[in-house]
Formats: sequence, structure tokens, C-alpha cells
Amino acid sequence: MTVNPALLSSLLVPFAFKLAGAVGLWIVGTWLIKLLLRVLRRSFAKAQLDPTLIGFLLNVLGALLRVVLAVAILGFFGVQTASFAALLAGAGVAIGAAWSGMLGNFAAGVFLQVFRPVSKGDFVCGGGVTGTVEEIGMFVTLIQAPDNVRHIVPNGKFFGDTIVNYSSHPYRRVELEAQLDNSADVNRAIALLRQALQAVPNQHPGMAADVEILGFSERGPRLAVRPYTHTDHYWQVYFDSNRVIAETLSGHGFPTPRLPIAMDTAGVR
Repeated sequence: MTVNPALLSSLLVPFAFKLAGAVGLWIVGTWLIKLLLRVLRRSFAKAQLDPTLIGFLLNVLGALLRVVLAVAILGFFGVQTASFAALLAGAGVAIGAAWSGMLGNFAAGVFLQVFRPVSKGDFVCGGGVTGTVEEIGMFVTLIQAPDNVRHIVPNGKFFGDTIVNYSSHPYRRVELEAQLDNSADVNRAIALLRQALQAVPNQHPGMAADVEILGFSERGPRLAVRPYTHTDHYWQVYFDSNRVIAETLSGHGFPTPRLPIAMDTAGVR
């Protein structure tokens, strides 16, 4: 069987040009993708995103861009890619449905890294947990509770809940109360407590503790005692202030708050 050189040439030459063009487009396209990924890596690094998250995002983005480039090159040279694109879309929908929870946690992890409502070391309340943030991962956030128990909270639950960040400001208020007896000298108690609370260490500089009348009960006036401190010293100031309240009031002869005799007698009946 004799092969017609003209026919062979008419088939091979266009194919060779198309193949060379496809290879050239692939090389240029991959170079542009790498350039884009390098720019994004620098941008993410400046935004101080987690290195693991940066690597994961760039790998996924790079793979998607290469698939799009391959489909575009095939379509440019006349290859029917509609069925291939439909197959990819169907696979994406199936994967998204199967991994909806994980993808939601991953998306929330990205938002936590980008918007930074909390940072590592912050004392927060979120996702039903209160404690110190140990790590913000791609899918979960690790929180160490004050009782030394580690909580692993899905990012979707943590980011979707109200987040209270106690470390976002240089100080916070400690909420305490002091119950006085009906016979107590309120103004004297306030003056004594204000002076005694100055000895509590680690209060915020330049901010004296607030001591005011909060309200009244059947036992007598209730005082609001509000020292200010950084979150790191909250419990130390809390306990020390309670101790100062007890020692100051008892040391200066303030009576133990008691129910009025008429109410006490009615209660016994």
C-alpha cells in the first residue's frame, strides 16, 4: 500500500502546528499561574495568614487553574470539552455535598484568618466554650479552658456564634458586690473600700476601682465594687478584691448583713 506524501503532509503539518501551539500555550499559562501564585503568597504572608493555610489555598488554586488552562487549550484547538466540563461540574457538586460540613469549617477557618476576630493567646468566649485560643487551624480551633481542659471547636460553629474577645482591649472590668447591713454607714464603707482596694496588685494604671451603691435588698445596701485589670490578671484581681472587701468590712466593725427581725420571724413560721 502506497502512502500519499501530500496527504500525509496535509495531516501531519497542521497537527504538528497545533501540538506545538498547545505546548507553547501550556508553558506560558503555567508560567503565568506560577507568577500569580507567587504574588498571592506574598500578599497572604503580609496579611499574616497561617503558613499551613497559605500552602493549602495555593495548592488548591493552582490545581484548579491548571485544569481550567487544559480545558481552555483543548477548546481552542477544536476539541469538544462540554462533556468534560459537565463531568467536572458534577464531580464538584458531589464532592461539595459529601463534604459540606468540612468545607463549611474550612471556609470559616479562612474567614477567621482573614478577618482575625481572635488571635492566638486571646481569652475568648465562642462556640459554647470560654478559654484561651491555642491554635486556629484550617478546620478547627483549639481553646484551653481555665480548668485546663482543651476544647476542639469546629470553625463553622465557632465563627457562626457570637464571639466575645476579652483580650481585645488593654483592660476589662471585674464585677464584684459587697452586701452591707441596714445599720451600716454606707459612705464610710465606700471610702474605706476605695482606699483598701488600692493595695490590690495588677490593676490597670491610672484607673481606680469604682465603689458605688448598686441597689438595696432586705438585708441592706449593696455596693458595686469594680476594679479594672488586664484579662491575664482577671482572676487574681477578682479573688484579691473579694478578700480585701471581707477583711476591710470585718476589720472596721461592720456588722454581718442580716434579715430584719420581723422578716426573719416570718420566715421561721
